[in-house]
Amino acid sequence: MKQKDNKRAGPFLLPALISIFLVTVIPILYTIFISFTNYNMYHLEQFSLVGFANYREVCTGSIQKVFFPVLGWSVCFAAFSTFGAYFMGMLLAVLLNNPHMKESKIYRSILIVPWALPATIAILAWQGLLNERYGGINSLLHLFGITQNIPWMTDPFWARFAIIIVNIWLGFPYMMNVCLGGLQAVSKDYYEAAEMDGATKLQRFRFITFPLVTQLSIPLVISSFAANFNNFGNIYMITQGGPARVDNQFAGYTDILASTAYKMTTWSNRYELSATFSVLCFLIIGTFTLLWMHASGSFREVD
Repeated sequence: MKQKDNKRAGPFLLPALISIFLVTVIPILYTIFISFTNYNMYHLEQFSLVGFANYREVCTGSIQKVFFPVLGWSVCFAAFSTFGAYFMGMLLAVLLNNPHMKESKIYRSILIVPWALPATIAILAWQGLLNERYGGINSLLHLFGITQNIPWMTDPFWARFAIIIVNIWLGFPYMMNVCLGGLQAVSKDYYEAAEMDGATKLQRFRFITFPLVTQLSIPLVISSFAANFNNFGNIYMITQGGPARVDNQFAGYTDILASTAYKMTTWSNRYELSATFSVLCFLIIGTFTLLWMHASGSFREVD
């Protein structure tokens, strides 16, 4: 009976499998193939296989001056954005989970706004707020006595700092909901026992709330890190990777691996290098995610 049911399910699954093959598998295989060729603006019509030459060029050749600084910034950007949003979301979740706070539903509705807004509109709004001359943030700082305009878009440090702040603002509502769900799963018996033992609120948070909620939310935090590592949209719509580097034609100070690969394709027509960057980016984040999942015990079976 089960074999007949499996055969009947085949035709229904076939359209989805064909779509996945055409939209996902073929582009991945084509990208991997291009990374082993010299397909670029100089060899558009006649290109040939070059083996691992592109990977050697990226890791040990002249392109390593592009790859490793961008890789370092990509890791920092993803780490600060993910953990900043997570800790901010957890703090707000703990405050909103207070049963004595009657207005918690109102506050939740307000704090969910960054997640509810379309990302493109929110990012373009931040681009205006970060304008050095007439942006709302510098105008607000003037009210507090800071007369000098902060170069949010032109200084490398401030541009990176601004990108991280925007990403945390966009990501904390999701983390807040994740932590609120985790808090609902924590038994109140733990808190009652800790209170009877004389534990303070800080100790209860440190030894009960934080470890239990973190254990429940680790898979979602890992997926958020992977998403931020490849967060092309936020970077490109706010700074377009700028400010520009004097010694680097492919990447600016805020470019991550994804936006650098995009620029190599659309601005420089270096398709072989952009494909190599894409494959290396996939290998790095895939390996990191797999190791982190295993270390956290997310794949461990529970009896």
